[in-house]
Amino acid sequence: MSSFELKMVIEDNAAYAPERSDLFNRRTARAARAFHSKLPGYRPTPLLSLPALAAALGVEQILVKDESQRFGLNAFKMLGGAWAIARLLCKETGSDINEFSFAAFRQQQRVPMTFATTTDGNHGRGVAWAARQLGQHAVIYMPKGSSPARVKHITDLGAECIVTQMNYDDTVRLTMRNAEKQGWKVVQDTAWEGYSEVPTWIMQGYATLADEAVEQMQALGTSPTHVFLQAGVGAMAAGVLGYLCDVYEAASLHAVVVEPDKADCLFRSAKRGEMVNVGGEMNTIMAGLACGEPNPLGWPLLRGCARQFISCEDRVAALGMRVLGNPLGDDPRIISGESGAVSAGVLAAVLHHPQSQALKEKLRLTPASRVLLLSTEGDTDPQHYREVVWEGKDGITA
Repeated sequence: MSSFELKMVIEDNAAYAPERSDLFNRRTARAARAFHSKLPGYRPTPLLSLPALAAALGVEQILVKDESQRFGLNAFKMLGGAWAIARLLCKETGSDINEFSFAAFRQQQRVPMTFATTTDGNHGRGVAWAARQLGQHAVIYMPKGSSPARVKHITDLGAECIVTQMNYDDTVRLTMRNAEKQGWKVVQDTAWEGYSEVPTWIMQGYATLADEAVEQMQALGTSPTHVFLQAGVGAMAAGVLGYLCDVYEAASLHAVVVEPDKADCLFRSAKRGEMVNVGGEMNTIMAGLACGEPNPLGWPLLRGCARQFISCEDRVAALGMRVLGNPLGDDPRIISGESGAVSAGVLAAVLHHPQSQALKEKLRLTPASRVLLLSTEGDTDPQHYREVVWEGKDGITA
């Protein structure tokens, strides 16, 4: 097997002190899943086993949750947006969330509301989808450099999409200002002073995928020793990790947070012991993770429950895309986008690294390890996916 070295910096979490969360746990996840399960077209996304890759790495099991098959939207993000919008509408109208349905609400023919958000692609697509299902309006802002394909995914769902000349975090601030002027409802997956209820709902909605995965693992007679969670602001990572730490003994679960090195705000926060923001354009191929400011709702949970944080170069994500799309042996093929594949890329980079054994020891990967990965998106930018997988963009020798 060939040997090569990709840039991955692994930071042990000195503040590790796991506690169960009152906000992100089995109870809140299952409430969200009960809602999602009533949506037309709902079905749990597949949990796929990669035994050949596991054998090559020297671990017992690698399981991948394939979110490319979520409601035909090619990504998991609608889980948070749809749940938050439903909760928001129930609060506005005095309705019971347990009785709420998209179809029934649309039939009421209320005066449409406008939902606004900032997105790198997938979250905005989910908000646009939910707004259209409910007969509402959506205005979606995207940061500088957003791909035309991701814009089209949103406008095809009937939403207005505005690409700014700012980075992600500055675009969030612009969205807030414009929403306040226009009287729009903001559905954002990060929090700030005076804005925490909606992002809490979004994070709880994300945990539906974790509840499905646990149910699927139980059917297989297994449970994870490790989970690798890619992060932008950390909303998905915290929502899912809070749930997993409630289901399993937190001390027995080795959780690793993975970020691009151009937008590694959580990695830097772990090093310093407090929240650190990253500025600049954050030009990474992992568009869904190109966020420079940690979600203050998620950071305390990640600080307490994640064992390690990894900052890695773009070639790690590109490697993961190729490995999942061109698997070993009889392992199933998984089409995973840049942000979805980075954790698989970490495992593949460890496998090929000249100091592979030392890295496995650092990550506590042993022959008894059972690793859970989340492929959070498919080829949401099809042209870029082909550039990476077919044309060798961000290749090993680049």
